[in-house]
Amino acid sequence: MVRRRWRALLLLAVIGAGVGAGASAVLSPGYEAQASVLLQGPRQPDELLTQAQVATSSVVLDRASAALGLGTRGTDLQKSVTPSVAQGNVVTLTAKGDSPEHAQQLADQVAKEFVKYSTQLLGNSADQAAQLAQQQKESLRQQVAQTNQRILDLSKSVANGDTVEGVQARTTLQGLRTALEQAVNNLNAADAATGAGNMVVLGPSERPSSPSAPTFPQLTVGGAVLFFVLGILAYLFGARTDRRPRGEGEIGAALGAPVLASIDTPAVSDAPAKWWRKAVGNERPWNLPEVPSSADDTAREVRYRRVLARLGADRDGVLRLLILVPRGDASARNVAEQFVGTARGDRIRVEATVTEIEVVPGAQPIVPDGTAGVLVVLSLGSRNAWELVSIAEACADSGHEVLGAVLAREVHVAGGPKQKPVAKPRTDELAGAR
Repeated sequence: MVRRRWRALLLLAVIGAGVGAGASAVLSPGYEAQASVLLQGPRQPDELLTQAQVATSSVVLDRASAALGLGTRGTDLQKSVTPSVAQGNVVTLTAKGDSPEHAQQLADQVAKEFVKYSTQLLGNSADQAAQLAQQQKESLRQQVAQTNQRILDLSKSVANGDTVEGVQARTTLQGLRTALEQAVNNLNAADAATGAGNMVVLGPSERPSSPSAPTFPQLTVGGAVLFFVLGILAYLFGARTDRRPRGEGEIGAALGAPVLASIDTPAVSDAPAKWWRKAVGNERPWNLPEVPSSADDTAREVRYRRVLARLGADRDGVLRLLILVPRGDASARNVAEQFVGTARGDRIRVEATVTEIEVVPGAQPIVPDGTAGVLVVLSLGSRNAWELVSIAEACADSGHEVLGAVLAREVHVAGGPKQKPVAKPRTDELAGAR
């Protein structure tokens, strides 16, 4: 199959490469650089996701575009900057660019503007938050001081630990210790919350050394391979679903008569809309068996005469022949006309009539009544088994006997079909054909 259709598959590969190259303008990310920002202090997962959305907000990207002098809006840069949340309270910003320098500059600038903008957001509410935090911390310190004083007083008042008063004092002392520990923990949490808004950029981004996948060569080669494989699968699928018989034995069994010959016929070179099929090597079905090509018209005429010799003649020495050709089968029509032309000059008296029949699936063709023998001429692999059976049944209903079939196949001869003077066949040729 590949040998017969290599030009068509090569054309598909070239088309696939073009599609892949065109898709690279949309799918290829170009160069990518990453900048990381560390959010200090304890953070909740939802808070990290919120900060990641802030990093790609229009405000941050507008400032980055203005700082770099890109002249584009922040909304246009949202496709070029992608945030992600990593472990350890780290927000990673991935920037895409058409060059390593542009990708690195965009990543660093967006990270810088993100930290600056987040700091400004925290600074707007820092006064109220700082005042509230200071009040909470002062209250906690007073609670700690009171608890320490109470523990000291109880320690002095406990003289004997075996009395009831001593047991109650120790119980109260244990509760105060618990309250003191809770106050200290709250104070530590307040101090940590005070420094939770700090952010820092973890160094400059690394300049990329090569484009990120999928690259232009990868998409181009991938498209060529994909279309090549799809072409092979399409041919295999067509061969799998096509049930038309192509062997002489199968065609003869469906017609109920032997296949007398397989004859090649030169293709019409000036037929419209066939130049492109010839250019890609698609003028002949790839899954048909090879038919030996004739050298010239003389060789083809010898084949026609041998078919006449195999058919023989009636008792009165006349071969009455009805040649059936499916309508629309140009190759078979050409072979039938050449067959009639050869029969006129043959030594055997032949009365040949060419009739076109309409062969459609699900309907029996109409064949003229009579008692002449029928020669079916059709293109190789053009009809399925049920259509061949319907032709045989139509001939039986009209009183004809199917004597045989001739298979035609269109071939392309380099330089056009060769014409040679038609030589009179020798008697021993026809005798051998019989």
